[in-house]
Amino acid sequence: MTAVAWDREHTMKKLILILACVTCAWGGSVLAGDYEAGKEKAAACVACHGPDGVKPITPDIPRIGGQYYDYLVHSLKAYRSGARDNAMMSPMAKPLTDKEIKDVAWYFSRQTGLVSKY
Repeated sequence: MTAVAWDREHTMKKLILILACVTCAWGGSVLAGDYEAGKEKAAACVACHGPDGVKPITPDIPRIGGQYYDYLVHSLKAYRSGARDNAMMSPMAKPLTDKEIKDVAWYFSRQTGLVSKY
């Protein structure tokens, strides 16, 4: 391999690595939801899960504030499809679009959740 060919190949590998890093760093927020839209849509959730999803009205209702984004998306989609059934959550999730699910999940995942146990 000539010096010019090696230099070109080395430059291309650097460029691919940089693009991969930028994509990973930027991709999380691009693939996630819209915080403000999620906050607006989450207004109905506050009735049971409490403000910001961290003060449920009864002990059997989970804290969803600070929960992992992917888990919230997965759970809401499962309620919507019927794969997961709950008398309260299934009817709430059924009309949500994929975008609304992502928005709500993004909003709640950005909240401060449980930081210490008892």
